[in-house]
Amino acid sequence: MSIAGWIERLGALVLDGIVDLGDFVVFLFYSLLYIFLPPYKPRLWIRQIRIIGAESIVLIGLIGAFTGMVLGLQGYNTLNRFGAAGALGTLVALALVRELGPVLAALMVAARAGSAMAAELGSMQATEQVDALTVMAINPVQYLVSPRMLAGIVSFPLLTTIFDVIGIYGGFLVGVGLMGASKGPYFSGIASNMDSHDIAIGLWKSLVFGVIVMWVCCYKGYNAERMATGVSRATTEAVVLSSVLILAFDYIIGAILI
Repeated sequence: MSIAGWIERLGALVLDGIVDLGDFVVFLFYSLLYIFLPPYKPRLWIRQIRIIGAESIVLIGLIGAFTGMVLGLQGYNTLNRFGAAGALGTLVALALVRELGPVLAALMVAARAGSAMAAELGSMQATEQVDALTVMAINPVQYLVSPRMLAGIVSFPLLTTIFDVIGIYGGFLVGVGLMGASKGPYFSGIASNMDSHDIAIGLWKSLVFGVIVMWVCCYKGYNAERMATGVSRATTEAVVLSSVLILAFDYIIGAILI
């Protein structure tokens, strides 16, 4: 292939990427806009909050507990070398509230609820159920996507809070109960060294991650190819892209709010 042909292919790829990015952003805009426009569907909202939020509590609790236990174990061993074992509670709490809580909770929900969401919407697209909604004069984005977006915005901060609380007590269980750290400094260190700014950073991250996971998973499922491998490909791409964006925005938000 000639140089002109390579340049032509490169230009086509760039233009296709710009068009896809534009569709991606427009999809987010309308999925958020339709949350505030009638007709309102509270039953759909509650159902999605149950699926995304309530049904993820057990998973979030388990991951939060083991994450806190690992932090308690490794944190105590590290701090004890420098005679700073009394700072264990501060270490566990700040690590969970500012970083690990929002990120791990979002990754777990993306893997559990996000993948199922992408597969469900992809199956509806493949079986032409989305077209059927359009024929019945029902806006498919407002009916299928906006309730999930709202549920993610509501559920992610709550799940992150549960993750943080369980993780802090998991660190207490190992650090104080098993490793022998002092009980008093554990919680007094948290009270004196963690302020509302630290909590706000974690909540802002969880809110943004909720939008990202719902946005990416719904977009990939809604635009899945109508073929045998379309649903599986959309599900895989949704989880992978969500995970990458979660980690990328974790750094961006942390750099802005630090």
